[in-house]
Amino acid sequence: MPPTENPAKKPPSAWRRLAQLAKANAGVPLRDLFDMDGERFRRFSLERDGLLLDFSKQRVDRKIMAALFDLAREADVETWRRKMFSGAQINDSERRAALHVALRNRAAKAVRVGGEDVMPAIRKVLAKMRSFTGAVRSGVWRGATGKSISTVVAVGIGGSHLGPAMACEALTPWRKDGPAVRFVSSVDGTDLARATEGLDPATTLFVVVSKTFTTQETMANAKAARAWLTGALGKAATARHFVAVSTNEKAVAAFGIDVANMFPFWDWVGGRFSLWSAVGLPVALACGMAAFEKMLAGGHAMDEHFRTAPLEENLPVTMALLDAWNVDCLGAEILAVLPYDRHLDKFPAFLQQLMMESNGKGVGRDGRRVKHATGPAVFGATGTDAQHSFFQLLHQGTQSIACDFVAVAEAQNPLDGHHDMLVANCLAQSAALMRGRTKEEARDEMKAQGATDSEIRRLLPLKVFPGNRPSTTILLKRLDPFTLGQLIALYEHRVFVAGVIWGVNSFDQWGVELGKKIADSILPAVADGVTAGHDGSTAGLAERYRSWSGKST
Repeated sequence: MPPTENPAKKPPSAWRRLAQLAKANAGVPLRDLFDMDGERFRRFSLERDGLLLDFSKQRVDRKIMAALFDLAREADVETWRRKMFSGAQINDSERRAALHVALRNRAAKAVRVGGEDVMPAIRKVLAKMRSFTGAVRSGVWRGATGKSISTVVAVGIGGSHLGPAMACEALTPWRKDGPAVRFVSSVDGTDLARATEGLDPATTLFVVVSKTFTTQETMANAKAARAWLTGALGKAATARHFVAVSTNEKAVAAFGIDVANMFPFWDWVGGRFSLWSAVGLPVALACGMAAFEKMLAGGHAMDEHFRTAPLEENLPVTMALLDAWNVDCLGAEILAVLPYDRHLDKFPAFLQQLMMESNGKGVGRDGRRVKHATGPAVFGATGTDAQHSFFQLLHQGTQSIACDFVAVAEAQNPLDGHHDMLVANCLAQSAALMRGRTKEEARDEMKAQGATDSEIRRLLPLKVFPGNRPSTTILLKRLDPFTLGQLIALYEHRVFVAGVIWGVNSFDQWGVELGKKIADSILPAVADGVTAGHDGSTAGLAERYRSWSGKST
């Protein structure tokens, strides 16, 4: 059923029209749309500053796209867009703005939250980051023993980890002159053990990222890291080997970090949108502040495109509308993100949080239970490895799965013929998903290969591919800080627009809170055997854990 603001009312007209078009076009294969229109690629692609969005392999035509843009207008996307850029409290459940665009604002203009221009504070933090990263990278900043820093260990979780880790990996070629950077996120002790393995405490700097400085997993890891460091260098060394990205000055000082080395950010920045703030300090340390600010510039360029471009020419709006079409009209409730560039290894994991934590909601802005899907389940991996793991399901499985392919024209590490082969595989997979293979084509191929009639009868059903699987391809001219900023901002705005269309708040995450609260209540059962009040499964598992781990006598 298409989304409705109020289930008691009739669906909006655009949704009715889209439902009719989905039914009418159900039997039209994508391959036929290409065969009938030699200009299809030109009609269904958009380009901006070295970023090409090809959505011609989506199951759309001009009538469907027109109805989708009607849907955007019915959902009042343009008004919501203005609200976000104006600093309005669009995160209504938490009564906050969602103004990550201010963090990457490169224009000399005020951005106001509650009447206050936040740009001076943002520029002050950027200046502080610039000074600090310059001191660390040049060797001016020294540890407790007088040695310069050679390794940075970033301690955070969720948006405090996934964004910076992804960006550091994506910008590996820009890390040559900076310290090595490692990340700790899981409370599993193995994570910290691996991150500190082989390190010299005297040349290691920890960046602890927690807005409140109370996040359970982050603070457990930070305390363990402090014990590792002070065990070698003494308690006083904490101030020279730890810095904080936080808003809780009192807790930071109590930990032993000099508050002069605390980098603040703001409650109008959600965790999964916070890479652009001081949360990105590990990126700046690894790649240099100039590279970090070029990433901000790329994000700002996409912001300006999103803010000013007409809906029909707007990249994030187009991608969001295709999400609504695929999820609610075609039943494609899974999205595979498939970057064909090893530097984007961590991009699918980053998008899992960005997309599913933002729009994975069962209650709309109006407080009612929604009656429709509000976003795809996201998974993915880099090509060509992914082709040899789960692509079988994409091509011939029974699930309806949409795909985002991401490729880069310029190779970072050119080897003779390798990059051509990589990109050819990317294009081949999207073409195969679109065209499929008919019985006739499979039979002709087998005959050409000399297969016998009995072999053809036995194998023919297995060699048929249904095709008609929707995909979008994003081609970057190059992968550098600017285009990475564009790419991230493209997906951020896509998520926001999709949330507007589905009627959900993309900037809260109440579902995360319940698990945290229950974990706090279960910890005494696991640590001390206090199982009263827990369900039988939880109590039984806690008791068996204590027995097998040697905690119970």
